[in-house]
Amino acid sequence: MALFSKRLPHVLTRKDLALIVAPTYAASASVDFDEAQDRMERALNTARVADELYAGLSDALRDAQGSRTTEDELIDKLSAGVLKRRSRVKAAELTPAISAAMVLVNLEIGMAPEMMRGALETPKGRALLREGLHALGAHLLRELIR
Repeated sequence: MALFSKRLPHVLTRKDLALIVAPTYAASASVDFDEAQDRMERALNTARVADELYAGLSDALRDAQGSRTTEDELIDKLSAGVLKRRSRVKAAELTPAISAAMVLVNLEIGMAPEMMRGALETPKGRALLREGLHALGAHLLRELIR
């Protein structure tokens, strides 16, 4: 999956991504915010988690882009939102799809049983994961771009 913009990882760094996903992770794992942020930072050190979260955000950005909005305008709005609101992002509603995205995070940091990896690799699991990453990306955009 191609990034929406090559600027995305620069506008929303892995550290910022960890910060804005941490509230959702905290809710899903029943841990406090600091622990959630620490785990998200560890997870985002793996290429797979970073790639998957950026892909979900890219899908959501494509959906949000209107016919008259340029890629740069949307990324500029995201950049402003990250600077203003990154520490005030609320947790996403924990649907089965978003929970699948959180399972991926747990797998990559060794906090979930390996058998869960097999569940995510099935066609149904992969579809649920894609849906969850997209829904999480859309939630994060709603929180950051106002």
